[in-house]
Amino acid sequence: MSAKALSPERQRKAALKKQREIAKWEREKARPKRRTYLIYMIFLICMVYITDEIASQICVQMKTEIAGTLFARFGEKSLSTLGSLELLSYPCIAISLFYKTLSDRYGRRLFLVVNTFGMALGMTLIFLSGNIPLYIIGYCVISFFVPHDMQVVYIMETAPARHRAKIYSLVRAVATLGAMLIPLLRRIFLQDQTQWRMVFLVPAVFGLVTSFLALLLSRETDAFIDSRLKYLGMSEAELRAEKAANEVRNAQGGFFAALRFAMRHKQLRWLYILMAFHNLGFIITMNYQPVLSYGYAEHLVAAGGAKTLDDALNAVASGNGEVTQALFLFAIGSAVFQFLVGFVSDKLGRKPAGAMMSALTLATLLTFTFGAKLGWTPWFVGFMAGACVGSFWSVGDINVMMMSESAPTNLRSSVASSAYVIQAIGTVVGMAILLPTLGACGNSVISTAILCISVPGILIGLLLVLAKTHETKGADLDTVTGFEWD
Repeated sequence: MSAKALSPERQRKAALKKQREIAKWEREKARPKRRTYLIYMIFLICMVYITDEIASQICVQMKTEIAGTLFARFGEKSLSTLGSLELLSYPCIAISLFYKTLSDRYGRRLFLVVNTFGMALGMTLIFLSGNIPLYIIGYCVISFFVPHDMQVVYIMETAPARHRAKIYSLVRAVATLGAMLIPLLRRIFLQDQTQWRMVFLVPAVFGLVTSFLALLLSRETDAFIDSRLKYLGMSEAELRAEKAANEVRNAQGGFFAALRFAMRHKQLRWLYILMAFHNLGFIITMNYQPVLSYGYAEHLVAAGGAKTLDDALNAVASGNGEVTQALFLFAIGSAVFQFLVGFVSDKLGRKPAGAMMSALTLATLLTFTFGAKLGWTPWFVGFMAGACVGSFWSVGDINVMMMSESAPTNLRSSVASSAYVIQAIGTVVGMAILLPTLGACGNSVISTAILCISVPGILIGLLLVLAKTHETKGADLDTVTGFEWD
């Protein structure tokens, strides 16, 4: 509603409210920053990012233990039942996309604190969970707050422009390595599977402390303050003019407009299609720990080290077991391959890098899957598992980059957003095949099922990127139209 449609009293209150907000942000901007601010802010962001990375990985890396105890009454259908109930988090992820936009109105600092607290709260609820409903609630809370990534926004808006990429790479690497806390806690607490909840306690406390430090020490970003003050300083006429100008510039924007544009142009159309096929492999990222667990357990039974599969699972998942050892190297493998892809992409091009990382995903998937079944050294197998997941995510990053370099400016953001929805088709299809298969055949077929679903999808994606896409390295983002490859 415009100011002209408001009563004089409401106009007065609105003007006072605007003036108070302007004064608040001007006071915040005027506060001096110490020379050490950037240093301790980077340290704080590292703590937040570690909390985020652990919250993202911990349920996956504890999946066999959670299924084997909390869902024990479902027997060989425990993994299928757990996976089915975790699908309840998908609406939370969808809602979080709208929640994420609120930081453009209320500021970055508030959400840096709230998101970190929310992830810690989710892990606390899981630590306290003695029943399935409380576990699912905790899992949904984590799923809601993890996608927000306010720590990334802080890096982009706080770090000096000439050091932004280096600082981001450094913080991301520290966070990825920080996930090694999970196997460390497994080693300390897991004498048997029933003690799995203790692994959630330390990360929960770490997250709560981090959120408190963020509340005390973090400052609002100058970029947000400047943007907000500019908006608040505009008159109604200027706001209407700005809105009209944006509508003209983004006249083709929006999900459906971007989808129609992509389907009409070969380069984008094939990138959408190959992403959907590639994302059949998303189930790897959610189930690498059960693959390791059942692989090593089956080898232990075959070697005569355990009488039953349940006994073997308990042995390999213990603090000193093969799975815990493998997970120590998982974080390193993932970090190395995600770090290298940027250099490969800039040196050789997007298309060769995408094909190379798809091939590495397949090679490392087969290596860590059969390595666990054959009882290979956990350090190597864990590194290969991390390399597989890191390579998988790297392919997605390259595909998004190619789409951004193949779309006109006024559609670039919308094309990337609509692509994620198409990409989700592969995720849904993969889960729709995997979960009923585990329900019908039992947990022990998880390795075979994942290979049968993921390998064809990733291989088709690899062939499509080679045969149907064009190189985009060096594309001029100011002049690209999307028609270049038709």
